[in-house]
Amino acid sequence: MTEPIPATPAPLFGASDIRRLAEELGVRPTKTLGQNFVIDGNTIRRIVAAAGIRPDETVLEVGPGLGSLTLGLLDAAAAVVAVEIDPVLAAKLPETVKEWRPSAAASFHLVHADAMKVTELPVEPTALVANLPYNVAVPVVLHLLQHFPSLQHGLVMVQDEVADRLAAGPGSKTYGVPSVKAAWYSQMRKAGVIGMNVFWPAPKIHSGLVAFTRREPPATKATREQVFAVVDAAFAQRRKTLRAALAGWAGGAPEAERCLLAAGVDPTARGEVIDIAAFARIAEAKENRP
Repeated sequence: MTEPIPATPAPLFGASDIRRLAEELGVRPTKTLGQNFVIDGNTIRRIVAAAGIRPDETVLEVGPGLGSLTLGLLDAAAAVVAVEIDPVLAAKLPETVKEWRPSAAASFHLVHADAMKVTELPVEPTALVANLPYNVAVPVVLHLLQHFPSLQHGLVMVQDEVADRLAAGPGSKTYGVPSVKAAWYSQMRKAGVIGMNVFWPAPKIHSGLVAFTRREPPATKATREQVFAVVDAAFAQRRKTLRAALAGWAGGAPEAERCLLAAGVDPTARGEVIDIAAFARIAEAKENRP
């Protein structure tokens, strides 16, 4: 009995393909848009595998660029909706998909827009997978998690230091505003490190993979905006105790202390040692003042 011949993986972009496409379009990656294109097919396969995409899912990709990750996502998902801000890249991407993945062209949706301003999409995404520009990675992730509750999980590639911040837990040196706000929406974890040489142009620092799984925010009567206001105040002066750091937010140090005690938080603690649930209790305590 002969063994079945394994299917040949569909081709992905290599360095020569990326450079050829860029030259054809007259594109030079810009620092302004944080463009670093992945030129290694094995890295694309690694990212797609780590994202755990199911065959029935619709994936949201932000900043698809020339389409190297897009092709890998189309191989794994039922549909891909890509949001691209660059008009030249946005115009070319549907053509690239038709050429490289003709059978998946109907399942590809292109949105030419700034991801920070997108609040509606042509299809409802269930997963987010993206190689995000370093300078806007955190606000983009938070914006998408806020506006697209259908996103249940995902994987983003960001600057390695930012990956550590997003995935950090209370007590960590890297725990801060991004860690706490991301925890409102999801459980985040570091899922790997990507070297510099798989990009064109090669960045001067490593990239990190962050995986997330959506979860319900803490049970609280406070709104997300109220909770995030506490978080911002607590970390604006992170060397200060919470009693001092929250004085301006609360209307004085005595009121800050009352809120902290009502929330079961030590007023002499600092923001980096408490979790999102504690911040929610502090916000709720202010609304429940006597």
